[in-house]
Amino acid sequence: MNKLLLGAAASALALAATVAHADQAAAPTAAPAAKPTYGSYGFDATGMDKSVKPGDDFYDYANGTWAKNTPIPADKSNYGAFNTLDDLSRERTKGILEAAQSDPNSKIGNAYASYMDAATVEAKGMAPILPWLTEVKGVTDLASYAKVAAKAARAGVPGPFRFYVGQDDKEPETYILSMMQGGLGLPDRDYYLEAGDKMAAIRTAYVAHLEKMLTLVGEKDAKARAAALMAFETEIAKVHWTQVDSRDADKTYNKMTLAQLQQAAPGFDFAAFYAANNLKPTELLVAQPSAITGEAALIAKTPVGVLKDALLLSSLHAYADYLPDSVASADFAFYGTTLSGTPEREERWKRGATFLKESLGEEVGKAYVAQYFPPETKAAMDVLVKNVLAAMGRRIDALPWMSDTAKARAHKKLAAFTPKIGYPDKWRDYAGLDVKRDDLLGNAQRSNAFEFDYNIGKLGKPIYRWEWGMTPMEINAYANFGMVEIVFPAAILQPPFFDPHADPAVNYGGIGAVIGHELSHHFDDQGAKYDETGKLNQWWTDQDVANFKALTQKLGAQYDAYEPFPGAHVKGAFTMGENIGDLGGLAVALDAYHASLGGKKAPVIDGLTGDQRFFLGWAQVWRRNYREANLRQRLVTDPHAPSQYRTDIVRNFDSWYDAFKPAPGGKIYLAPKDRVKIW
Repeated sequence: MNKLLLGAAASALALAATVAHADQAAAPTAAPAAKPTYGSYGFDATGMDKSVKPGDDFYDYANGTWAKNTPIPADKSNYGAFNTLDDLSRERTKGILEAAQSDPNSKIGNAYASYMDAATVEAKGMAPILPWLTEVKGVTDLASYAKVAAKAARAGVPGPFRFYVGQDDKEPETYILSMMQGGLGLPDRDYYLEAGDKMAAIRTAYVAHLEKMLTLVGEKDAKARAAALMAFETEIAKVHWTQVDSRDADKTYNKMTLAQLQQAAPGFDFAAFYAANNLKPTELLVAQPSAITGEAALIAKTPVGVLKDALLLSSLHAYADYLPDSVASADFAFYGTTLSGTPEREERWKRGATFLKESLGEEVGKAYVAQYFPPETKAAMDVLVKNVLAAMGRRIDALPWMSDTAKARAHKKLAAFTPKIGYPDKWRDYAGLDVKRDDLLGNAQRSNAFEFDYNIGKLGKPIYRWEWGMTPMEINAYANFGMVEIVFPAAILQPPFFDPHADPAVNYGGIGAVIGHELSHHFDDQGAKYDETGKLNQWWTDQDVANFKALTQKLGAQYDAYEPFPGAHVKGAFTMGENIGDLGGLAVALDAYHASLGGKKAPVIDGLTGDQRFFLGWAQVWRRNYREANLRQRLVTDPHAPSQYRTDIVRNFDSWYDAFKPAPGGKIYLAPKDRVKIW
């Protein structure tokens, strides 16, 4: 399933009334009597490695024993707090879906039954996909290629260009068609262009994979065709924008008419491409114009057979999980094992739960929330969000680098926030989606088309302000710049992120910092470009911008220095938004925690001060072990820094130094002048 729900102006964790000076809601100042899920106060102290000095590596100090003693399950590429909750979420979803299977009128029950009926999938073999593959192979020229590529997009098959309908960044009350670069089978341009043995080995394995997939579906000359496709994709990679440029809200805002697009990229019939999906855009946003121009030129001079093979192989990858095991296993062998290091596919029921989350997510979500999201949790989150927003307001007032003019606008933006907690106020209606109990591939195709039509149907309509970009079962959160909102699905609001029986310090270090993270995204290097109405609009003075860039460059340099593998560094510019979110989010959450004490001193629990428990709570949510292949992939494709370095953001906090007394000279110790403070 391929969905683009959030658009470019959104950032995930993993992802209102004026409250800037609101009174803090009451919060307990001692650990509640009821037992928390983890440890005596909400933190699993047995996972610490106290042989590590906090000033050398706070992540290992807080989590080292857990890391040493926690294997990664065979069906996972990494494992930590997020995975623990995701496993729980899918177990709960499984119960909902198995119960629904007994109702022949239940869409979610029928969809799940179609997924779990592996015998029928195997018995049908490749027959369900043959009509589509025949259509792809029937392409004879560039004109028919443009039409079939458009049909592929509606069917959930990635093609040469990606597109979706979202808010116009400079007219946030209007929907507009946006398009982006596409056409690669590997995760990023760097996989094609970067030197080194690791990338070279992946490229070799990819070509072998393409050859195998072509052979599986009975195609001739598979070896030569795989090599030709790899050569074509490599040329595409050369014109693609980098991840850093592609996240720049200013660089990627390029509005043009369809005629202007056609003139800029004459090698491809964009009018026919969009018309095939009943789209006749008068204007659209083009995220990477030079890449689109370059791709169009490459398409124009590439043999039609190679273009067809690109769509054919993209189709097999997109639909692999709904086809016989011979195809699904071959697809997983490359994308799951070679790229991510995962030894085994997940059990079928787990994949089925994921399929339902992606195809009928809010229908499942209604049942999930009714069973597993108590009103008390939502009420407690309302208090936490209010307190964190208030803390952000106070921090804005105290900023030494920001002008009074910009501070006034920052307060206006803060007052405009809409927090969304748990689940949507308005649920999606799936009445138009046809689900058949014995047609898994058809269900997937119809679901993709249903989602596509829903998205395209927004054009010309008022903004769907009730819409969510995640289901309640997600272990994640996100910030949406155009909507001026922060969103927290129900499933993340559980231990270790939030535990109603835990010490408040741990909750503020966990979910409080997550709230602060998403809030800070709206003030990160891209989110800060959007004003209180959600408009991409410079609302700072030039001096504010210069001051901010100086601070962010200093933070970027910290992350550039991190080197998980010899020669493989974290990219400070690529991870900048998330790093600012962590830095600002933790600072705001700490202030909110202090204010929640109501002027009283935090109690000492198990010999630990409130601030110590707060920072340990932060470290606990980032527990994660990675397989090497997965971590290497993340360095190229994930805008989040690895969890260890997210934890070690504490090195910028004076309060952390006061709490743990690290000695100068420690590996993560920073002199006061080198500590970065932004928001």
